[in-house]
Amino acid sequence: MAVSRKTSNSAMRTVQCAVGDALTKLTKLGRKELSLVGAGRTDAGVHAWGQVAHFTTPFLFDQLESLHAGLNGILPHDIRVREITAVKNEFHARYSALKKTYHYKIYNDAIMDPFQYSYACHCAHKLNINVMKQATNHFIGMHDFSAFITMSHDGLPRDPRREIFRFDVVKMGANLQLEIEGSGFFYKQVRNMVALLLEIGKEAIPPDIVLEVLASRDRRRLARLCRIAPPQGLCLMSVTYAAADIEHPPGSPVACY
Repeated sequence: MAVSRKTSNSAMRTVQCAVGDALTKLTKLGRKELSLVGAGRTDAGVHAWGQVAHFTTPFLFDQLESLHAGLNGILPHDIRVREITAVKNEFHARYSALKKTYHYKIYNDAIMDPFQYSYACHCAHKLNINVMKQATNHFIGMHDFSAFITMSHDGLPRDPRREIFRFDVVKMGANLQLEIEGSGFFYKQVRNMVALLLEIGKEAIPPDIVLEVLASRDRRRLARLCRIAPPQGLCLMSVTYAAADIEHPPGSPVACY
């Protein structure tokens, strides 16, 4: 199930709660029976275009069109289910994921575009894209990201290592789009990485500071250099799975888009 959401500050609810409530109304099943699980939790204020979730039912659906339409009819205006498909019992939205892709948008101009206020971070200081690109290269590969992890309610992870496959800086007019793909990301990790890149882009610190911060494995080292980037510029674009993991089970209803 592919889910899109635009964040709203008008309520403290989570997307998982909203989708779970809608599913219980339509299926008449309890939350424990549904076992709704998302591919990952996004920080408050962060958007998601390509969130993925799975749930289980003790029965099979003849078709998925009614469920799809019903969910979008119940869900708040800022949350939509884009696709529903049947998957194997072994599939897990979080643990089966091979990689996740995030985009972070920066509006780099003296005056902020009011139409992008909710979807981009404003930086009035002219950014040096070339040094930012140099810095992103230092993130590529497997690294210990202890210095970039903000402690969550679950505490610090047992294994702070993650692999970054791609980290691009794309200029689109006044916008800079930071595109990052990795095996997974920790709580507020991407926003902390972006915050350091912003200081590098302002030429306040050199690109190779990334290596120093990574090697420190100390969140306090990063905190002395920058404050976390605001959430509204960040969007979870996609979650990627192996083809075998999302293979359509024989006899199941066709996917609904």
